[in-house]
Amino acid sequence: MLNIGILNQGIVIDHIKVGGAMKIYTYLNLEYLDCTVAIIKNARSNKMGRKDIIKIEGTLDGINLDILGALDHKITINIIKDGEIITKHNPKLPDHVENVLQCKNPRCITSVESSVPHSFKLTDRENGIYRCVYCEQGVDIM
Repeated sequence: MLNIGILNQGIVIDHIKVGGAMKIYTYLNLEYLDCTVAIIKNARSNKMGRKDIIKIEGTLDGINLDILGALDHKITINIIKDGEIITKHNPKLPDHVENVLQCKNPRCITSVESSVPHSFKLTDRENGIYRCVYCEQGVDIM
């Protein structure tokens, strides 16, 4: 059985949908930060069957972790200090996201112009539907 040590101070992103850890790793630009990161893929879970987990040693100052709700709204973010969980929360769906989701409409300006940001607004919180601000193409994240 694989055993990853306890964090003294850091962040654990838990209950990630299988295969989603690398997307979150890339979005948070963790490869550019000076911190230790453990990615556990396809871990057994009583709640989900299988899940991914990311453990980050240290802090992610200045990064809005709630934006992760647009990538996977069912994740749990645990803040660890002195080896104990001090805060545990599920990110909320943000009202607006930029360069997190991508528009699938081939006629959208974001498909033609690479410098235009992929910008989406939340139009249905209950069903997790975002719409492109340029062409109104819907994206269902649930």
